[in-house]
Amino acid sequence: MIKAAKIQKFYGELEVLKKVDLQINQGEIVAIVGPSGAGKTTLLQILGTLDQPSNPTEASLRIDGQSILQLKDKQLSKFRNANIGFIFQFHQLLPEFNALENVCIPGFIAQRKKEEVQTEAKRLLTFLGLADRIDHKPNELSGGEQQRVAVARALINHPKVIFADEPSGNLDTKSAKHLHELFFQLRDKFNQTFVIVTHNEELASMADRKLEMIDGKIVASGNSV
Repeated sequence: MIKAAKIQKFYGELEVLKKVDLQINQGEIVAIVGPSGAGKTTLLQILGTLDQPSNPTEASLRIDGQSILQLKDKQLSKFRNANIGFIFQFHQLLPEFNALENVCIPGFIAQRKKEEVQTEAKRLLTFLGLADRIDHKPNELSGGEQQRVAVARALINHPKVIFADEPSGNLDTKSAKHLHELFFQLRDKFNQTFVIVTHNEELASMADRKLEMIDGKIVASGNSV
């Protein structure tokens, strides 16, 4: 599903990623762990097409068979909208819109029919246990509920890959546990691939595979126990 080679990133003279190679399979849940400053989020942003490596002619990135680094901006935006979902530590819901409207936004960007998108959004929110919260705005939802709305938003276009950056970092223990279990339910139901940057040891140990990063390199890769 994802194959990356020689991913290098500089910020000024600081080399944040040191020619990273990795491969992630369809339907796999992979946790990327390591200390702060190891390059985890930078790698996630490049894999998720939100940033570019500093060596685009040498590096390579393929997602579901599509070569990413040669795409022009409009092509890349279209590919991202159709194939990739994002979940962040801070849910980034738009405060002026209710749960349903927030979830629908990527579907409308994809120019799907309004009725189709709204029906799918309601189905996802119901699946996530939010059927009675559809009309509530973010400030009327708990932290866990807001994060589940963000998950529904990430899923609305049926993406092949979900990238999550510290998705439970802003949640209490109970809500975090529910979110972690939800990822596995979604994988089992939709066969989606999850790439998750996390400091949460419980989540990392649940993953199919754990990649450990130190100083801009993947230093260990193995099945979680």
